[in-house]
Amino acid sequence: MNTRGLAQVSDEGPIAAAVDEVLAANPKAVADYKAGKTLILGFLVGQVMKKLSGKANAAVVNRLISERIA
Repeated sequence: MNTRGLAQVSDEGPIAAAVDEVLAANPKAVADYKAGKTLILGFLVGQVMKKLSGKANAAVVNRLISERIA
């Protein structure tokens, strides 16, 4: 799989950088999440996945977003 660029990114460095960029670019979504609209988490995860071409480990993305906006 790796030869076709389909490898999953589990390294937290690039994922954390993408999470930080997405959170900075979407302050309203972060505020909505903090206000109790937890479904917005899916939107934020989607934005990170898009930024990393869908190759990020979704569990890591979810955890990092939750840690940063908790």
